[in-house]
Amino acid sequence: MHKAYFVTGTDTDVGKTVCSCAILNAAEQAGIAMVGYKPIASGCDRTPQGLRNSDALLLQQASSVSVIYDEVNPYSFYQPVSPHIAVIEENKVIEFSVLSQGLANLKTKSDCVLVEGAGGWRVPINATDYLSSWVKQEQLPVILVIGIKLGCLNHALLTAEAIQADGLTVVGWIANCIEPQTDNYTAMITWLEQHLPGDKMAEIPYLLRDQMSNCSVYIDLTTLR
Repeated sequence: MHKAYFVTGTDTDVGKTVCSCAILNAAEQAGIAMVGYKPIASGCDRTPQGLRNSDALLLQQASSVSVIYDEVNPYSFYQPVSPHIAVIEENKVIEFSVLSQGLANLKTKSDCVLVEGAGGWRVPINATDYLSSWVKQEQLPVILVIGIKLGCLNHALLTAEAIQADGLTVVGWIANCIEPQTDNYTAMITWLEQHLPGDKMAEIPYLLRDQMSNCSVYIDLTTLR
């Protein structure tokens, strides 16, 4: 198993956090000390402790390693907008060195770090850079989350092709049901199995928000070895 993996999605709101929590729970059951890392989070609540993002809190809760919030989420933004817009509105700068320092710190405290991205693969963090540029710099293996709905086949294949074009490996993918009912579900899963790189790690049924941190489904962790 690598020391870190990056979780990306075919779009925003496709269930990266649901799938990340499921992986973290499966790792704990397998005796693997895995911690979640959400380096950039937009859409936070103002609290007495500072800005807090619900996804980052769920990752912190699902991790089998005890870490403080700032270790999980070094960059937090109040508005639920793309990071490249948030940095302008809040007069901040996202530095790759800070992301890397946070990752290195969590590596010393765990067997493995699960890094959850923001939005899709090409989410911009400023006028010239993408979060994927940092992932490429760190040479992280990628886990792709696919929100199963009409159009997801195109989104999944294009995202996988972009990841591979960056010289990175899609080690596995997860099919996440984001709608209560999905037409042609089985046919779509079969197509993805035949055309995507990496192995299918899981199929996650439609879940409500309050079930995320306790998502307990079979995750094939052998694809990460």
